Amino acid sequence: MKLSVVIPAHNEALVIEPTLRGLIDVLERHIDDYEILVVDDGSSDGTGAVVEAVGGRVRCVRNDGPHGFGFAVRYGLERFEGDAVVIVMADGSDDPRDVVLYYRVLEAGYDCAFGSRFMPGAVVRDYPRLKLLINRVVNQGIRMLFRHGYGDTTNAFKGYRREVIEHVQPLLSHHFNLTVELPLKAVTRGFSFAVVPTSWTNRAAGESKLNLEEMGSRYLFIVLYVFLELHLSRGDYRRPAGSVIERPARIAAGEEGGRPRRLRHAAHARSPRRG
Repeated sequence: MKLSVVIPAHNEALVIEPTLRGLIDVLERHIDDYEILVVDDGSSDGTGAVVEAVGGRVRCVRNDGPHGFGFAVRYGLERFEGDAVVIVMADGSDDPRDVVLYYRVLEAGYDCAFGSRFMPGAVVRDYPRLKLLINRVVNQGIRMLFRHGYGDTTNAFKGYRREVIEHVQPLLSHHFNLTVELPLKAVTRGFSFAVVPTSWTNRAAGESKLNLEEMGSRYLFIVLYVFLELHLSRGDYRRPAGSVIERPARIAAGEEGGRPRRLRHAAHARSPRRG
């Protein structure tokens, strides 16, 4: 199974190279067939040139159309070549070892690999307190609304099989609300998922592109949109029938980088397929 890593990047010249080097170091040791696709989202600081200089299995494409996190990710999702894709942040906040963990989840047959920064085994470093409070309130609200048993829906760092990306189209989000549109559509349309603990570290340089004041109404719109689809569409958008929905058994994840991990199932997951 070929893995694609899609990284949206806007003015990330200060941090993108160490992010890529860290990913390459881990992926070269654990995954035979992979690519890293960086979407330069109209950067003006030379981000694209930094990416190009890394070379190897790193590919850089420039999004010259409408800009925004959602547009950049969607641009990458239209161009990745793998059988599965993991969306990774450019700022180095996501642990490359967790990309391998996601790959093992997808390789085991799950359709989606969801990480949680707030479950036993997870590690969070230097998360701003106000942002953390808002995060917990929003995610708890989404969890109660959709009853999917998952407490970190807003986390952009997730993995999907190609079939999922094709089936959740069309994607509507222009900005960071894509982080909730993708997983909520995948869950409500009947795809399986496993939730695993992940690590998150606040960026060492540069500025976060997430503006909470601007994003509130956009998050709300997407959440309500998918909620209405779930309850009013009569299943028109669910994946084709043919598999029995049930809770998959836990499977051992082994150790990545010396950290023992265990895959934990969540509600509404079906038995993982093989191949």
